[in-house]
Amino acid sequence: MLRHSDVWHAIDLLAKRYGLSASGLARRSGLDPTTFNPSKRTTPQGKLRWPSTESLSKILSATGSNMAEFVSLLAEPGEAAPRIPIIGYAQAGSEGFFDDAGYPAGSGWDEVLFPEVGDAHAYALEISGDSMEPVFRDGDRIIISPSASIRRGDRVVVRTAGGEVMAKELTRQSANKIELGSFNPAHPARTLKRAEVTWIARIIWASQ
Repeated sequence: MLRHSDVWHAIDLLAKRYGLSASGLARRSGLDPTTFNPSKRTTPQGKLRWPSTESLSKILSATGSNMAEFVSLLAEPGEAAPRIPIIGYAQAGSEGFFDDAGYPAGSGWDEVLFPEVGDAHAYALEISGDSMEPVFRDGDRIIISPSASIRRGDRVVVRTAGGEVMAKELTRQSANKIELGSFNPAHPARTLKRAEVTWIARIIWASQ
């Protein structure tokens, strides 16, 4: 399981790898220089504070590194970095990649380094095209957890009985239908009958 201390330690190691202090890394990334200070890693009440996905994205961009490199810093010496399966978003509508419950299945999957997310069936899709802009862009990777609970406002991936796969925002669901909002205003919202949906899973992270 991914620990709070592991993430902060990986940030410190990334900074050191590029000859920077934690504050220097924050400054180079366009963040407040105190963003990664030890005092900012917990709240005044002692609650653990995690770095945001936005700040992680900025430090990777500023150093020219990538998520695979960052994940490798999370592993203990001699320990293999965690991996999850990945395919292209366009492939997700093809037969043979998922079982009836929406879990990755069959061959054809690649692998990507990523921290343990608490779901043994989690997987990644790599976005192609501009149909989900401005939320998700071409080349972004989204991490999906089939076992995560879903509620209104969550970003989800849905597969229909006809094999269509779409990433949307869940705006409403009932016993009979699921209403989905589009990220790109050029694409309409969708309303699907429950019987039309093979599975729906929550997006828990994106490499933006």
